[in-house]
Amino acid sequence: MEHYDIIVVGGGVNSLITAAVLGQSGKKVLLVEAQEQVGGLASTTEFAAGYKCNLVNDVVKWVDPRVMKILDLGSYGLELTSPDIVRIALDINGQHILFHRNADQTATSISTHSKQDAKAWKGFTEYINNLTKFLEKLYELTPPKLPDIGLKEALSLRSMLSPVIKQGTRGLVNFMRVAPMMMPELMDEWFESELLRGALSTAGIHHITQGPFSAATGLNLLHQHVYAKGVFHNVHLVKGGTGNLAGALRKSAQSSGVKIRTNAKVKSIDVANYICSGVTLTKGESLATEKVVSGLDPRNTFINLIGAVKLNPRFHTQIRNLKFRGSAARVHFALNSLPEINGVAKHNMGTVFSVAPSISYLEKAYDASKYGQISENPYVEFTLPSVINPGFAPYGKHVLSATVQYAPYHLRGQSWTKGLKDQLKNNVVRVLENYIPNFSTLIEAAVVLSPVDLEEKLGLTEGNLNHGEMTLDQFFFMRPTMSSAQYKSPIENLYLCGPGTHPGGGLHGTNGFNAAHEILKRQRR
Repeated sequence: MEHYDIIVVGGGVNSLITAAVLGQSGKKVLLVEAQEQVGGLASTTEFAAGYKCNLVNDVVKWVDPRVMKILDLGSYGLELTSPDIVRIALDINGQHILFHRNADQTATSISTHSKQDAKAWKGFTEYINNLTKFLEKLYELTPPKLPDIGLKEALSLRSMLSPVIKQGTRGLVNFMRVAPMMMPELMDEWFESELLRGALSTAGIHHITQGPFSAATGLNLLHQHVYAKGVFHNVHLVKGGTGNLAGALRKSAQSSGVKIRTNAKVKSIDVANYICSGVTLTKGESLATEKVVSGLDPRNTFINLIGAVKLNPRFHTQIRNLKFRGSAARVHFALNSLPEINGVAKHNMGTVFSVAPSISYLEKAYDASKYGQISENPYVEFTLPSVINPGFAPYGKHVLSATVQYAPYHLRGQSWTKGLKDQLKNNVVRVLENYIPNFSTLIEAAVVLSPVDLEEKLGLTEGNLNHGEMTLDQFFFMRPTMSSAQYKSPIENLYLCGPGTHPGGGLHGTNGFNAAHEILKRQRR
């Protein structure tokens, strides 16, 4: 049987990056993926005859520059485009706010709602950009192991001094103020327009089970704007679909000698006496190795694949206490023609749209999830991926893909039946028809992916897209736990690289890059 130095479990973006970086270093690496294709949250698939969709993510917020450079993804077919209009916040009266890359153009659009807000816009984007500089440096680091931090670990944090030197202690104070803020607090300091306040607050609740009035949504807002260079709601589009990001990573990994096996589901991570020795596949095949790296979420890794009886009881409790609580659903519509959105020109359709008329609208949508119900009037964010990639639909037809909040995994007095998914779809259609007249008449087919579907299809505990909630108590040296935040688990030879580690969710790849370098650094010691 062929021997591998390292086995990577899972074929998501971070797993592929970890495998590729380790392969570049000369390690003999095997990556095993349960599905027919790699990609996970970066998958592109057919959902109806002739219609394709990006399963979960239509856009990429940011990609770690170190990943782009070292893995040379451009040479493996990855093409990222950055639209001039990054988002359109829809207004019921057609007075939409268009978020441009150019701050002056955005301010002009905002001025139709508030001259005062238009004047404040450039200052706000510069303010947010300065705060994200602290996260950019923090995200490059392996979190220190607290409380046992020594001189060496303290020195490893010295890169955090650069934004302090550049911005002064005032900049650090501002960062420490904004991260724990709720959205109304931040918006009150800058803006008065209800539509603008709602549109900006969507960044604070993106893919999490928190409402805009929840503490620390400021941290999530900053997380979405790392490497955005001052462009609020910054996005990049992947030519050919998000799955091409995974495709480029796969080619990069294979060029470094990484072997990839799909349709190879792991039954267990083999552990005895707190030492990991390999994995066993569901078909009964056992694979021995020196190290295992899991790209799965912490609960899947430790509870489902290792088992509680093989864990330290205290660590088992910590894993059981992690918050997941997925509440984002996806709805993909196959349409017989291009929708007409009041006030939006056809040449501006290749962007992200949001339905968030006010902060109170978002909070009311969140209220339903607190009681185990789906939102009657949900927050809807959508794209028309067939505008960007015509091959997603037959000629003259289109796809509309929506992310819907809130649709909680944990329901009260009901379950995720077909009837409830139809109700969610109908709620989305009703909301969209406020902006797209007769939208329901365009629909040829639709598919709803509830958090339960996402759990079953992608192995996401409770359907959480971040492999664990993005909250302050699950951040940096506490992600996923204080004893496993260094990508090294308490089990010997077992490492973590998924979004459940620092710095959290998204298709940026920082988790996988940091994990690979931590593995190599420990081996050199």
